[in-house]
Amino acid sequence: MAGMDMPAMQMSGFDSWNVSALLLLFLMWAVMMVAMMVPSAVPMIQGFVAVNERRRNASRPVIPVGVFVLGYIVAWTSFSAAAALAQWGLHRAALLSPMMVSTSPILSGGLLLAAGIFQWTPLKRACLSNCRSPLTFLMSGWRDGTAGAFFMGLHHGAYCVGCCWALMVLLFVVGVMNLLWVAVIALFVIAEKVLPRGELIAHIAGVALVVVGIGVITKSW
Repeated sequence: MAGMDMPAMQMSGFDSWNVSALLLLFLMWAVMMVAMMVPSAVPMIQGFVAVNERRRNASRPVIPVGVFVLGYIVAWTSFSAAAALAQWGLHRAALLSPMMVSTSPILSGGLLLAAGIFQWTPLKRACLSNCRSPLTFLMSGWRDGTAGAFFMGLHHGAYCVGCCWALMVLLFVVGVMNLLWVAVIALFVIAEKVLPRGELIAHIAGVALVVVGIGVITKSW
């Protein structure tokens, strides 16, 4: 990702509709999302492997794990396309610096508030619950065949996007290319998905984000 910090990303590529710059931006987001989110899907992938092992022992067809992972990646690639377009729009509106950090306290505070509030919503709770229950997801939604594996991965990826999209949007606040914050957000996603009381972790983070968001907005007045 650090190697993508090139002249095309230094605002000039966003002064007009530059397809190559937009494609490069999409590629950056896609690589970043895969690097951040695939590790958090390891419990689900392990569950998929375990189900396949039982199928093998029962002399039933085994479904390639790679197809399941591909479906998961496609879900986050779709999010990457939306994020790239959003970032292009923010650049056009002069709301992001050349280092891809929000230049507006109102924008930063609003995104922090939105992400914090989202941590308490029923949608977040439902998506996080599915991400935290690999075997339940696999047993209730199992589909045979290669196409079935792909759609299971896509389905799980959709839950994952629904769970974590607001956290990913915070990259516009802390810096899209800030690798430290990229790592921090990725570790937090793993924590709320894997650690005991992940829902509580999500709620505590939500309160913290709202407090910080209010602070950022009021400080600008």
